Amino acid sequence: MSVFEHRITHIGERALLLDVAGPMNVDVQKRIWAMARHLAGHHEVVETVPGVHSILVVLAPDVAPEAFRELLDAMWRQVEPLDTAGRLIEVPVSYGGEMGEDLADLAATHELSVDEVVKRHTRPEYTVFALGSQPGLGYLGGLDPSLATPRRAVPRLSVVEGSIIIGGAQAGILSCTSPCGWHIIGHTALKVFDAHGKPPALLAPGDRIRFRAVEVLP
Repeated sequence: MSVFEHRITHIGERALLLDVAGPMNVDVQKRIWAMARHLAGHHEVVETVPGVHSILVVLAPDVAPEAFRELLDAMWRQVEPLDTAGRLIEVPVSYGGEMGEDLADLAATHELSVDEVVKRHTRPEYTVFALGSQPGLGYLGGLDPSLATPRRAVPRLSVVEGSIIIGGAQAGILSCTSPCGWHIIGHTALKVFDAHGKPPALLAPGDRIRFRAVEVLP
């Protein structure tokens, strides 16, 4: 699929959503980051919200969305990818045990040993595509496809912050204790969101993540 294949839809009366279908692709995401930077400060734009393969553009009240849609379409076709130099962040993880309760089941689902799941989870270098869902939660691309697992049919009502999670083809670190339908395979003591921090979120789009196994618990 060409990175130019996209759609633009109206969201409410004053917003447009540009999104690109398909598996997570860092080259597509670099174009999203470039769009966000290009639109920052644009006199017809109130706000932009970059997501995974998408960007929401909120327009000023006096802007005609249909006219701006043509501009947004042309901009996407012409924009050069933004190759941001993000930080490399190491995340120490305790896999399994009470705080990684889905690890054994996830391994069995994929006919792998627990040690092999940990090996495949720690091998890649992940990229933070976007922040969303809750403050400071990074959507991470780079998960080994053999570990991709559909989200739980019934979400848990409370999953503790710092949980290392897998949902579909994405990996993540839960930033706040909250309901969650992703699979919990471990836990980190690293705090990824602190409301009083400067900045409050540890992760930023373009950052790179390496998970490091501290221990694997039964």
